Amino acid sequence: MHSPFYDSNGNLYNGNNENWVSLDQISDYLIDATISVEDKHFYHHLGFDYLRIIKAMATNIKSHDTVQGASTITQQYAKNLFLDFGKTWSRKLQEAWITIKLESQYSKKEILEGYLNTINYGGVFGIENASLYYFNKHASELSLAEASILAGIPKSPSNYSPISNESNAKARQKSILDSMVKNKYISREEALDAYSVELSYIGSNESSVSSLMYFQDAVIDELKSIKSIPSSFLDTKGLKIYTTLNLDYQKNLDNSVKKNLSDNPDIQVSSIVMDPNSGAILGLVGGRNYKESQFNRAISSKRQIGSTIKPFLYYSALENGFTPSSTFISERTTFTFSDDKTYSPKNYGEIYPDKSISMSAAISYSDNVFAVKTHLFLGEDTLVNLLRRVGVKSELEPIPSLALGTEEMSMVEIMGAYGTLASGGYKNTPYLIEKVLDKDDNVLYEHDSKPELVLNESDVFILNEMLTSTYSSDFIDYNYPTLISLSGKLSHKYAIKTGTTDTDRLIFGFNHDLLVGVWTGYDDNRESPSSDSSISKNIWYDTIESCLKDNEDSWYDIPVNVVGVLVDPISGELAGDNTNHKRMFYYIKGTEPTLTDSNLDVLIPSMKYVE
Repeated sequence: MHSPFYDSNGNLYNGNNENWVSLDQISDYLIDATISVEDKHFYHHLGFDYLRIIKAMATNIKSHDTVQGASTITQQYAKNLFLDFGKTWSRKLQEAWITIKLESQYSKKEILEGYLNTINYGGVFGIENASLYYFNKHASELSLAEASILAGIPKSPSNYSPISNESNAKARQKSILDSMVKNKYISREEALDAYSVELSYIGSNESSVSSLMYFQDAVIDELKSIKSIPSSFLDTKGLKIYTTLNLDYQKNLDNSVKKNLSDNPDIQVSSIVMDPNSGAILGLVGGRNYKESQFNRAISSKRQIGSTIKPFLYYSALENGFTPSSTFISERTTFTFSDDKTYSPKNYGEIYPDKSISMSAAISYSDNVFAVKTHLFLGEDTLVNLLRRVGVKSELEPIPSLALGTEEMSMVEIMGAYGTLASGGYKNTPYLIEKVLDKDDNVLYEHDSKPELVLNESDVFILNEMLTSTYSSDFIDYNYPTLISLSGKLSHKYAIKTGTTDTDRLIFGFNHDLLVGVWTGYDDNRESPSSDSSISKNIWYDTIESCLKDNEDSWYDIPVNVVGVLVDPISGELAGDNTNHKRMFYYIKGTEPTLTDSNLDVLIPSMKYVE
């Protein structure tokens, strides 16, 4: 896939080519080696080397095989501007036409610069990325030995990458050095010295180029779904694709993933950074290493989402008359239904207060018994209907365990749902493409965000305030908040919720400016140990904090019909002079607790509790 891609600032990054460099930022050795071996008449032809074509045809006829090519650098660059490498006659004619246009509209320097920034160096595209990947240095710093190795890769990236096949790479290097001597770029002594240098190959770089391939693949998937772009254009037209990618945020995400996965070689990850106010995906990781696995877990994998479903349950509760002070008794409970089926949810660590707790406390501890009681009281269809309203399209069965996230969703799907909370109640479909132009700069497609208000803004504000309880020390009581490890570390106010299943660890957190979601787990569905929870949490924390480090705190304005009241955070009762812990809870005016309130456990009809 080699069509020009642009980030959110309009800068060309060409798929995974994050580092576009000018020709004067590239080693002369690399430039000379490339011209010498790929197109020695580059500066003298008009896009086609006819003498070379004739010689190649003669050689191929004599050998009865295609053993020699004749494409010039300009022709190869034209090929890189397409979305695929089809070999149809119409495709070849299009390449020829683009070659002519390149030669007529751009200088040789511009063509060579474009070529070197888009060519494939063994799964790493662009010379700057390749220099960083193989030698951890900039393209301007390449020695003759290093340059002659890199210049040999594009002819057959899988065969001439020094990491995958060093002996082939050295043989190819020798041919290139001989060619440079023959074409008077270097002396024979320089060639011998360069060939004798023992090189060390890094095989990675700080820019994590491969992660951008996950983003690019997601862009291509979205591109194919845009009905206004004829399918034939994807095969035969050089499109310009302007994406939502924020390279700084992507780097922050990459660095966080690399840092926090370094001690666990088997665990996988998916993560998305999104602007909740538009749905624009600003950064995306679909796995820990694209070269090892191209499966994009951020858009293609469906996993159980665990307790990250609970904010939508509790929003439904608020919408149906509950408040942050509404209580249920959390204790070991077996639910017995009219068909004699039973269900016995368990709290994490088998920790139960055996008393009434507020809904805010239930969120803080991620109390499962409280969640199931709420779910059954509202009716199992209520949560399904709410999830449909916020954009979830996966099949959902209205069963008691749905309140604990036993159904499966994709990362991008649940991000869209969380986006409605982070935006204050507006639904935006997550997207990666801002606009698409054809080769003549005609607009083929332009994204039009149409936020749809699907939730009550006051109830969303109250819920988001409750989601700050997950890291608040005010809730330290018989249990600890699920994210107490972040207490005191966060530089901004966030609404956060974690989710844990036997095989999955998830976290979603946001403020008005940014939403970040992270999943970690194993492709073979092995059990995820409790220690893995810290990995997903730390990836989330490092990513969102680094992305927002220069931003002022961005929280939500209190709606005019909402009031704040100091309460006991565990019981939800109005705080008095003798209340040990006090916290501000928010309520729709008229629903706030008073001294005369009686906070009794709500009885749920049509079932009974069995100890």
